[in-house]
Amino acid sequence: MTDPALDHFQLEDTRVTRRYFGKFETIIGHLGRVAATLEVEGRLSKRDVEVMTRYIVGLNYTFRALAHKYHFSGRFAHAGKLTFDRVDSGFPVYSELLTMANDAAQAGRHLAGMRSAETLKQDMLRVILNEHEVPTKLQYALSQRLYYEELAKGDLFWARNDPQAIWLGNVDEKRRRFLVHWAVYDSQINLPTIYMLELEDTGRIGLPKDDRRWPEAQAHLMAQSVAGLKLLTIAKGFDEDFDDLHPKRLRRFHVGPMYSHAFTRQAGPLREVLELARAPVGEDWALVWTEEELLSEDTRRERSGWFGTVERERFALDPFAGRGAETGASRVERSIILPQRPYQALEERRPAGFSDVRKFVVSPRGRVLSYR
Repeated sequence: MTDPALDHFQLEDTRVTRRYFGKFETIIGHLGRVAATLEVEGRLSKRDVEVMTRYIVGLNYTFRALAHKYHFSGRFAHAGKLTFDRVDSGFPVYSELLTMANDAAQAGRHLAGMRSAETLKQDMLRVILNEHEVPTKLQYALSQRLYYEELAKGDLFWARNDPQAIWLGNVDEKRRRFLVHWAVYDSQINLPTIYMLELEDTGRIGLPKDDRRWPEAQAHLMAQSVAGLKLLTIAKGFDEDFDDLHPKRLRRFHVGPMYSHAFTRQAGPLREVLELARAPVGEDWALVWTEEELLSEDTRRERSGWFGTVERERFALDPFAGRGAETGASRVERSIILPQRPYQALEERRPAGFSDVRKFVVSPRGRVLSYR
């Protein structure tokens, strides 16, 4: 077992591991409803929600695959143990997703060497009826079969989810609009992070069809997808490196951290709220959701070379209390998603700093209510 003083922790017990994944299955199921609520309010467009849903569904597939992989953790040595970050994020550590990507590359080979799921189930039934034993090893073999099947299906949330571009229409004959979206599992904070960039393209060939600019733009964006970089730094670097690509709106969504009285060891008010709530198993959690947004407010012409000029963006920063320079964004909105019991405890305690945090409260039936 990992030293409790360390951030990373291994789940060694089968029941605890299954509870952990059951909790995330519930939480991820609520994310789509939160996105739908934001669409109704006009905070996200229909296209935004479609993009967001794609990554949320992929995240669900990732957790489903990991749940199969570690379904028998603690039952015998080679079943493996999930390592998660219990101090900073509550999510699996970055290396878990790297290992999963490596397994996905070899999934076909593994599946070819395994008996089918139906055959394994028949063998389990035979052991139960004829030998009166629990077919643990066959159950483990089936869990690994299901793990590789999930990887082979694809569409998971990987450590790197490379940029894709959606055409939004033309401003005029020489200026096209695109939404470029991508996502990473940030290695610094062990959290899924989703990016959306709206840009205008004045190149001769539309960006996704330009085999010169598009690979370069993709590589640039992925290299800058680090939680420690401000949106202003990312947008200005992109604007300066691509003379005919003009970033107009850049957003970053941090999914997490996840707080749980049973699993995580974060400090601060949310931990105290969950302890006070004494919520039943499955409802002792809270998920932080943060959206950062940077907008271009104007453009300027800048000299380029001996005789030319290029268009550059002026970005709008948060004007309140000078926070724009600190955050590198036009707007930052923090929300938390939590069940009813923890929300009631939060309202009773009213810790400092939560008055302007958006609260999405989920009922046992899955309904999402929004509070300020």
